[in-house]
Amino acid sequence: MAITLGFDTAAAAVAMAVALVTRWLMTGGAPPDSFFGGIVTTAIFAGVGFVSFYMLGVHKQVWRHSGWRDAVRIVQAVGLATLFFLPLVFLWNRLVGVPRTAIVIAVVIWLGIIFSGRMVALWRSTQRPLQIFFSRARPDAPMVLLIAQSEEAARIDSLMGKDEKGAKVRILGLLEPEGAEFGRKIRGIPVLGGLEDLSKVLDLLTLRYEKTPLVAVAGIARERHYMTQVLEVAASRKTEVMSLGAAADQTSASMLPVRPADLLRRRERQLDIEPVADMIEGMRVFVTGGGGTIGSELARQCASMNPQSLTLFDSSEYNLYEADLSLREQFPNLAINSELGDVRDAARVTRAIEQFEPDIIIHAAALKHVPLMEQNVCEAILTNVGGALTTAKAAQTSSVQKFVFVSTDKAVHPDNVMGATKRLAELTVTRQAVSSNFSVSMVRFGNVLGSSGSVVPLFERQIAKGGPVTLTHPEVTRYFMTVEEASALVLQSATHNGSPGSASLYVLDMGEPVRIKALAEAMIRLKGLVPGQDIEIRTTGLRPGEKMHEKLTYNHEEVNVIGIEGIYKVASKQVVANDFDEKLDELLDHARHRRRDEAIRMLAELVPEYRPRRAAE
Repeated sequence: MAITLGFDTAAAAVAMAVALVTRWLMTGGAPPDSFFGGIVTTAIFAGVGFVSFYMLGVHKQVWRHSGWRDAVRIVQAVGLATLFFLPLVFLWNRLVGVPRTAIVIAVVIWLGIIFSGRMVALWRSTQRPLQIFFSRARPDAPMVLLIAQSEEAARIDSLMGKDEKGAKVRILGLLEPEGAEFGRKIRGIPVLGGLEDLSKVLDLLTLRYEKTPLVAVAGIARERHYMTQVLEVAASRKTEVMSLGAAADQTSASMLPVRPADLLRRRERQLDIEPVADMIEGMRVFVTGGGGTIGSELARQCASMNPQSLTLFDSSEYNLYEADLSLREQFPNLAINSELGDVRDAARVTRAIEQFEPDIIIHAAALKHVPLMEQNVCEAILTNVGGALTTAKAAQTSSVQKFVFVSTDKAVHPDNVMGATKRLAELTVTRQAVSSNFSVSMVRFGNVLGSSGSVVPLFERQIAKGGPVTLTHPEVTRYFMTVEEASALVLQSATHNGSPGSASLYVLDMGEPVRIKALAEAMIRLKGLVPGQDIEIRTTGLRPGEKMHEKLTYNHEEVNVIGIEGIYKVASKQVVANDFDEKLDELLDHARHRRRDEAIRMLAELVPEYRPRRAAE
């Protein structure tokens, strides 16, 4: 702040000195005794500039985040300084020896120096120096208290300035979640404190404007641990929480309601997509389960990396249609094939792989709903185990170079059929890799936000109906990840292992597990309601096969860093029995003939960690 005030004061002194010399030269030379008078005049001008800029808080501005509000305040400060200057100089010497036009010239030069300094800082920071003159709010724009870091606040304010009709919101102040610079101004927006000041600041703004402003979060403020604090305070004040950020086209700002996914957001990783692009570009990619939540996102990310062709294989006509339509809209020049079929049908899978000759197969097809799979044991075995075996065997007869298998954290110490079948699928694919010419990458991760059957859409429906929100147990925890991040990390892991005939297992860094009860409470607060008062939370008891907590690895597995952020390689010491293949065939035969009890018994033999009785209890 002292440097800013010093610069602006020095600029005033330089401006007046240059103005006086310029005016004297224009009139044929300086009058007698003008040197001393010029020094005093310059000192007075600089002095009133110092006082005016300090009074109006211009010294609190952050140059690299200057905006139109800052420009207005600078003009006001210069005008105030001029008003102070004129009577002071008149009292000193009745303006003798001070040309009137010199004052006008000094003001113009002073403003020029000040704005030039800000523009240089802006240019170095954003390459857009003229943004200082933009971004005015619309007359009817809602009042907002913004929670974001200063850089993100400046970016949003800059984007809002591109709207010809004016900014869509009126930002009253800024709270910084980390390292708040209280008292500074970001493009004219005052920094009112840190996140811990939210309650106090909301009360003060409500008192001042006779209305509680909206709370808007942006950037890192959307992370889980910050959102929890924000929602709790906002719900107590009955005010909405919005998400403010760049629109999809990155050329304007938009304000939208906070989504449930935002409640579980973690700090975004900066992923290196170059290795993935090198792996995908020019290749033929085949995605089973390509119409599902994870499969369609994997397909979309692959499509963005210029493959030669992309084939979606799915048993759901509707899901396949939706995924196909979306991809063709986004990538009209890409060769897209959408094949309706079931991974349990060996002939259909083999025919599709022979027809499209993929270089990379991503196997995402699976049945995953835990309680339903407890009731449909044979179907889970045929799809999750049989489908993986069928696809891996079909890949052996083709030109496949990489086989990527999407697994789950429920494969670790499974208490349910779904988890046990996914663990057995891991072992099956690993065994098939030995006799193949392709490399296998298997990836375990937790729950994907918004996927079909997940808890988030269920809670949304229950809250919309007025409750109750049902929990199986108040202490249940789960790992969560966005489908975009999970898919990106799955593809990243595939770039690490490239040795034909080898299989590698990876786990993703899921962060801290989330208490489902805390998630339910946050979603209720998101609607401006109070948990337990406006919406009842009811405990129903654990469902068949459901665990209290999930794990990503077994005790006998060793986790190693591989140099890719968020991904770890798992080394297992488990040895597969010699009669594994025979028992696997027997299991699938029991499943085909719907011999449920025999199938469960054989599944427990093949996956020793699976305890069916524990699930039943």
